[in-house]
Amino acid sequence: MKTLLLMRHAKSSWDNSELADFDRPLNGRGRQDAPRIGQLLAHEDLTPDLIITSAARRAATTAELVALAAGYDGDIRYTRDLYLADADTYLELVRETGDDVNRLLLVGHNPDIAELVSQLAGHDEHMPTAALAHFRLAIDAWSELSDETAAELVALWRPKEL
Repeated sequence: MKTLLLMRHAKSSWDNSELADFDRPLNGRGRQDAPRIGQLLAHEDLTPDLIITSAARRAATTAELVALAAGYDGDIRYTRDLYLADADTYLELVRETGDDVNRLLLVGHNPDIAELVSQLAGHDEHMPTAALAHFRLAIDAWSELSDETAAELVALWRPKEL
């Protein structure tokens, strides 16, 4: 049994129109919501074994704030592969994860995260900024993850509902 946590980056700032999309920082609400999700992970005993995040500034900062608040003391893996990706790219990254990792957190972007959450859940799910989906997967190795994998959506937390 593996646990997959999928999170959309926290709310980003549009204040500087000269910044490239990749370089946009979090806004005030984003800097508040990300630690709240980290605290939730700690409270639910879901602190991940590994965090992989998009290297885009808003996602990377989200991952860092979540990690700090969750008490995560491992490395955070940053990848450009999750920026402007699709659900299949996320799944491929999951499949490449070592089996010593039982609880994996991916931090990325919409529409990709929402697409993947909906695909695994078997129905459409809304993923606003800083939303977190918790899946229980009926697999023993990440490489086993496929379209036929039984994925149970255990919980979906949206910051405005906390």
